[in-house]
Amino acid sequence: MTGFPRYAIYYAADADSALSRFGAELLGYDASSDRELPFPAEALHLASDWHDITADPRKYGFHGTLKAPMALAGSKTEAELAAACAAFASKPRPIPVIRPVVDSISGFIAVIPAEAVSELTQLAADCVREFNAFRAPLTAEDRARRNPEKLTERQRDHLDRWGYPYVMEEFRFHMTLTGRLDAQRRGPIIKMLRRLFAALDLETLTIDRIALFRQEVPAARFHIIGEWPLTR
Repeated sequence: MTGFPRYAIYYAADADSALSRFGAELLGYDASSDRELPFPAEALHLASDWHDITADPRKYGFHGTLKAPMALAGSKTEAELAAACAAFASKPRPIPVIRPVVDSISGFIAVIPAEAVSELTQLAADCVREFNAFRAPLTAEDRARRNPEKLTERQRDHLDRWGYPYVMEEFRFHMTLTGRLDAQRRGPIIKMLRRLFAALDLETLTIDRIALFRQEVPAARFHIIGEWPLTR
């Protein structure tokens, strides 16, 4: 099994933003402060098992994946990874702007772009490539947990090359709010989450920063250890 700690490079909204509070409260966990939060009353009223519904995304904090969780290669250090994040963020690039909506993706509910945004796909691809040198190789156990027999040939190629199958043309940006739900349960929960999200009045979302998350041990939650604004 992959060693620990593990690190991930995510988009996370500014801790003081309405979007960050929206996601953290629904998950019951704030990755910026590494503390638990009470769930919104509306969520608990609709689903008494809201704690269980949000168990999977709570472990990672409210985020959009750019470089999936990884253990560090033996020759790399956390300080070197943080320095690489700062260097990456300092390179001028087009800053992605999306129109965020709440919808289902692969059976779970998330904040996703209403339309594909090429600058966001490029940002994620750049992260995957530039930080791959920091990634420890997958163990046979790590690879097996991805159920490679259920992946497409291209996804298996990505898994073996980049350590994660859903990258490059397979990438789909999402900020997860629930675990997987059957269609009958998803309907009313999507309606409730869309109503709460609409109150943010967030017509566009600028993906203007990267954050370095760390997970100490398998049972621990990921928390933010560094943030860097992207350079336009």
